[in-house]
Amino acid sequence: MAEPSTRTVARALELLAAVCDAGDLPLTDAARRTELSSSTALRLLRTLEGAGFVRRDPDGTFRPGLRIMQLGAQALSSESLVSLAADPLRRLVEATGESCYLSVPHLRGARDGHGIYLAMEEGTHSVRHTSWVGRTVPLDGTAVGAVLRGEAPTDGPEAGYVVVEDAVESDVTAIAAPVRVATSAETGPGAGAIVAALSIVAPSYRMSPQRAADHGRLVAQEARGILHAAEDHTPQDHTAQDHTPQDHTPQIHLEERDR
Repeated sequence: MAEPSTRTVARALELLAAVCDAGDLPLTDAARRTELSSSTALRLLRTLEGAGFVRRDPDGTFRPGLRIMQLGAQALSSESLVSLAADPLRRLVEATGESCYLSVPHLRGARDGHGIYLAMEEGTHSVRHTSWVGRTVPLDGTAVGAVLRGEAPTDGPEAGYVVVEDAVESDVTAIAAPVRVATSAETGPGAGAIVAALSIVAPSYRMSPQRAADHGRLVAQEARGILHAAEDHTPQDHTAQDHTPQDHTPQIHLEERDR
């Protein structure tokens, strides 16, 4: 007899919650935590993986997928998330002079590997990066992509941020850090589900290794601040802004400000 659909859904949600709470979870641990057989847990996790809610590493460990991250950002609502990031973006521009962005996984992100730029604060340098708001960015090989996929280091000299040069266009450097929302009682580096990325985009000639490290620490600090603000924030019933992306990969445009 087929398993009742409501029970199947409940078990799948229990598995999804277990993976999100742990951050990464082998099959045996996922089955044990949800009191399911390994075969049932694997069947449900494969279904969740196919829908983008979890992803599986080469060693078989399951992690939260891009779809659940995108839904996490939607739970805050795009408008609320943009509001929470407004002051951090402004402070980053004041401290660095570079253009700064807030990005989230696109609705199609789990399928075609893209993020979307929700908001920006324009830099103050005469040569600066212009707006990408509403456009998509590939996740493969980019700083934003590495962050949204949970690949930012959690220890060492570059803990909490990613620096990538020449990813979308030559002579451009991007520095990104994850915005997390706590999913359990866990604390410390790497705790919480990644729902967005905070980033700086600048011409590479201004970005020495030391400056990139200094800026990276600033971006990571401001991204952590959004987490703390989100924990105290009660989402309102706002209508999400229309951030429909263009159908092409964004190109860098650096312009000379009128003197």
